[in-house]
Amino acid sequence: MLYHLDLAKDIIRQRDFAVLVEGYMDTIAVARAGAPNVVASCGTSLTESQVKLLGRYSPSRRVVVNYDPDSAGQAATERSLALLLEQQFDIRVLVMPAVKGKPADPDTFIRTQGAEAYQKLLAQAPPYLDYLIGRARAMDLSTAEGKLRAVNYLMPYLQRIPNRLLRSEWASRIAAQLRVDEPVLRESLRRAAAERRSEVKPKPELIAPGAKPAERRLIRMLVDAGGFRAHLAEEIRKNELHKGLETEKIFAALLPICESGDAPDAGAVEQSLEPGDRNAFARIIFEPAAEPAWEEAESCLSVLRRRWIEAELVAVQKQLEEKPSAADTRRLLARKQELRKLLAAL
Repeated sequence: MLYHLDLAKDIIRQRDFAVLVEGYMDTIAVARAGAPNVVASCGTSLTESQVKLLGRYSPSRRVVVNYDPDSAGQAATERSLALLLEQQFDIRVLVMPAVKGKPADPDTFIRTQGAEAYQKLLAQAPPYLDYLIGRARAMDLSTAEGKLRAVNYLMPYLQRIPNRLLRSEWASRIAAQLRVDEPVLRESLRRAAAERRSEVKPKPELIAPGAKPAERRLIRMLVDAGGFRAHLAEEIRKNELHKGLETEKIFAALLPICESGDAPDAGAVEQSLEPGDRNAFARIIFEPAAEPAWEEAESCLSVLRRRWIEAELVAVQKQLEEKPSAADTRRLLARKQELRKLLAAL
């Protein structure tokens, strides 16, 4: 039985969402902090019957999972998400910030930081996939195999989203956050969903970190293209097309030199970089390459513009999910439409 449900069920109906915590003390603290629509699983694993019972009292099936931030709480959160998703709940996850450098459960946080601080965090609790993406980003993403593990960690949750358009939006967000080539993720997701699999199996080299062809070609052009070097550098810098790329630091070293029209000293640039970027830059400038042409540069710039637009679309969608004011919603929807038009024009 969910602790406090008998007392909370009418308030859950009124507010149309529940706060799910682990224990008695958390329940008491959260209720006193102004959220009496709280229930607790009392340290035991949430069960399917408990989830169905909770769904009776929230017509919209909305729940905020607020378990302890320790390893046991994280494991319980993930188990609860699987059950709640099976029953088609709209789930958010609230993880309490550390207090004086130490993990804090809801009871500790409220006692030290106050009810108002808790209420603010509760109102801003992110969607469950944002929580899971954060967990995935804490994995080792420095190798292709690491990125594949992170994607497969998220796949069972992503598959449970019934709306295909929403799955696509989240696939874009995951690709951006994990720096995985989005077409690879989308194709892997499509195949896994069609075959009812809970994991993806793209070749690891397809999601390996490193400079994509457009990035590599632009870097080489900045070194070699005397005729349009300054213009190319200006186009990249003014739109910040290099931000967030694996090669961002290489571009940052080249752009100030190239914007002046000067030819960069490859040896000096190489020495200014950290070892990983230094090796990548050396490989790029020694690759066989055709004579630079502006038409090819424009094509490569379009690839970076598409990446930038898709990243902003993800950010706009995330803001829309945070339930902004009516005026902000209109502004964000207009921006989303504008970005989609820009994307279609590329």
